[in-house]
Amino acid sequence: MGLLELSFGQVVMIGISFVLIYLAIVKKYEPLLLLPLAFGMFIANIPVSGLSVYDEGGLMYYLYQGIQLGIYPPLIFLCIGAMTDFSPLISSPKSALIGLGGQLGIFVALGGALLLSGWLAPVIPGFDGFTFRQAASIGMIGSSDGPTSIYLSELLAPELLPTIAIAAYSYMALVPLIQPPIMRALTTQKERVIEMPVPNKVSKKKRILFPIIVTLATLLLVPSAGPLVAMLMLGNLIRESGAAKRLVRALQNDLLSILTMLIGLSIGATATADRILNVQTILVIVLGLVAFCFGTVGGVLIAKIMNKATKGKVNPLIGNAGVSAMPMAARVSQKMARRYNPHNHLLMHAMGPIVASTVGSAVIAGIFIAMFG
Repeated sequence: MGLLELSFGQVVMIGISFVLIYLAIVKKYEPLLLLPLAFGMFIANIPVSGLSVYDEGGLMYYLYQGIQLGIYPPLIFLCIGAMTDFSPLISSPKSALIGLGGQLGIFVALGGALLLSGWLAPVIPGFDGFTFRQAASIGMIGSSDGPTSIYLSELLAPELLPTIAIAAYSYMALVPLIQPPIMRALTTQKERVIEMPVPNKVSKKKRILFPIIVTLATLLLVPSAGPLVAMLMLGNLIRESGAAKRLVRALQNDLLSILTMLIGLSIGATATADRILNVQTILVIVLGLVAFCFGTVGGVLIAKIMNKATKGKVNPLIGNAGVSAMPMAARVSQKMARRYNPHNHLLMHAMGPIVASTVGSAVIAGIFIAMFG
């Protein structure tokens, strides 16, 4: 009986899984993602069940191969591309600067991981510090892009993949809690009520050329980012072509839902007590939160600079969209803007930085892979 072999650590992990299930069902924090992740964590920590990814030959073991072989993340990008309207970025290329600012969290967490290694490794038994590959993987949590975090971690630091993936997806689900206090702290009442005009319409020709040009440039300059960026752009090309509506519906709905469930369940099933409950995990979780917060800070600060440069035409509340939490960050921008000015509509303006951040984080991941992979 599994009951006789249940350890204290497993009880703790099961308790954590119940908390996440509560947040998914009751609080509605990204339930499509958080619910399968929490349930995977739950079943993986029940002894003798054989339902962790480390039980070779079991169900979770085989589902996890889609992550280990690098299949799920590019397919998720394919679906995201089919869902995303790149027009806000095309009509306002300067919004890419906010997406660039959102990458600040990656490098803050990377540097923090290396600094903590030097400070704590000599004084904490069993902690040998983080390698540069591990630090780069931890930093990618700051992109707020789950598929990119998974893809990079599997290549550079597979031993940290469970913790990094759980941190990345958990913080993405908690965007409505984490970002608003930072946005309020960095903006003024006057800035929050700024109304931005409706983005200019973009011709179909430009919308079709954009994914082709971005794919060509990425594959020529940063080929390591190719699998993610190429799939993102293929999905968008299918959407904008108007020639494959059945594919668009399938990518936006059925395939995305299935992949989200498989990734969540597989990642959750990696979170066994013996691999999660240690000092290294705590440091990764803390660094991930730091990365996420600084990503938000970087985007808002760039938006404030743009506000000054344009003499008050940019609402800094779209700065939180400098992270790649699509579309949650854009919803937060819209919700906060409407709270301070009921006539404000920032949703489409926030999508430009998110799209830029998604591409930017994939490119940064490609650079890390080329340098350290």
